[in-house]
Amino acid sequence: MTFSERDILRGIVRDSFFEFVKEFWHTLVAEEPVFNWHVELMCNELQEAAERVFKGQPKEFDYLFNVPPGSTKSTICSQMFPAWVWTNMPTAQFICGSYAHAIALKDSIRTRDVVQSETYQELFPHIQLREDQNAKGLFINTQGGYRYSVGVNGAVTGYHGHFLIVDDPLNPEESYSEAELKVANRWMNTTLPTRKVNKEMAVTILVQQRLHQSDPSGMMIDRLEKDGLLRHICLPGEKVEGAEIKPPQLAEYYDDDGLLDPVRLPRKALDALRIELGEYGYASQILQNPVPLGGGMFKVAKLKMELERPKRFLRLCRSWDKAGTKDGGAWTVGLLMGIDEKNEPWILDVVRRQVAATERENLIVAVAEEDDKNEKITVEILLEIEGGSGGKESGEGTVRNLEGHSVFTFHPTGDKESRAYPLASQMGNGTVHCLVGAWTREFTEELRYFPHSRYKDQVDAASGAYNRLARKKKRIGGW
Repeated sequence: MTFSERDILRGIVRDSFFEFVKEFWHTLVAEEPVFNWHVELMCNELQEAAERVFKGQPKEFDYLFNVPPGSTKSTICSQMFPAWVWTNMPTAQFICGSYAHAIALKDSIRTRDVVQSETYQELFPHIQLREDQNAKGLFINTQGGYRYSVGVNGAVTGYHGHFLIVDDPLNPEESYSEAELKVANRWMNTTLPTRKVNKEMAVTILVQQRLHQSDPSGMMIDRLEKDGLLRHICLPGEKVEGAEIKPPQLAEYYDDDGLLDPVRLPRKALDALRIELGEYGYASQILQNPVPLGGGMFKVAKLKMELERPKRFLRLCRSWDKAGTKDGGAWTVGLLMGIDEKNEPWILDVVRRQVAATERENLIVAVAEEDDKNEKITVEILLEIEGGSGGKESGEGTVRNLEGHSVFTFHPTGDKESRAYPLASQMGNGTVHCLVGAWTREFTEELRYFPHSRYKDQVDAASGAYNRLARKKKRIGGW
């Protein structure tokens, strides 16, 4: 390049992250670029976040990008972005994570490839990596900026970032493990936030394909979105009912066939992915909504929402799923279900609390007394007794506390999904009613996502109640 060409190009790529990506594309990718509209969108969103950091201004948001795999998200966010930021702010510090350290290292190497490329060095010769600190997982430039790579749950002690970038903190296989979900969420919510250069200014950027209601994206949405502290870009692979596009005005950029990216993700490829990933995997990873299009196990759309209950029930059962830790992960749930004169089940009430053991026992007794006072027929009380001596002892204690009430106990067998199947079948047939109350939304949301829901306590209680009532019907031959 001549002097003037170099000056012009330097100004262009430094002032526009999207132009930077276009210029350095072939440094990382052999294939010809396909710059779908979402690529420029993501570049512009990241540039807006970075420019506030350049000016030392407080951040407006943290950022969440939910996009399908194969959408250039890692190339943009994890690989190109740190190299571009240094052209404006050489002292910028990055902590970059992924679900596996090897994946984080791969992204780190590619950032380093950009910085050490001939074109980058010709345009920005003042950005030099220190010879004594130029490793795959940590490289530092001569002006103090660095990029540190870490796997989820890895150590970040001693490092602080202006930008905390997490690219796929969970892989699809791990999303089925409650333990792995907790590890990823704990690292994202408790470890990473402490590693900011400045809490008011440093930006967290999460890039992920959705995998579970309770994945790190779900946790981030719950913590930040309601207070307007999250910029959420959600781009399903296709525009269909149930796949939410955020912000909604971006829907106009989808093509006439409803596709996000007709070159990278054409209809033929999406059809193949639907078969390969299965209904749930496609809904999560491609549509960014971890509920299949037709609904999960429970077809909530077929649940009959009612404003009034029948005057007469043949039988009533309050089923309890107990949890023993106040403010812990699980909830104590008592669900009241009735069978009407048409032999159809009604979900009438859900009591749901996170309470310690003593408060829980007092709650169960109080609800039993209230049911006896309000209902015209006996309300059977069903208690699930967990395995082991602790579960047995707890169950026996609850039975003693409920002396004088009609109490039944059972030991659960099989998994939660198997126990829920009879009620799910009835709901799919459109024979289950649900009274509308303050509790209804949380109950139906748990049904909607089950068996991949964050909590399963309400489903457990509902399954127990229905199975109790259904067995009794079968045994006596009618109501």
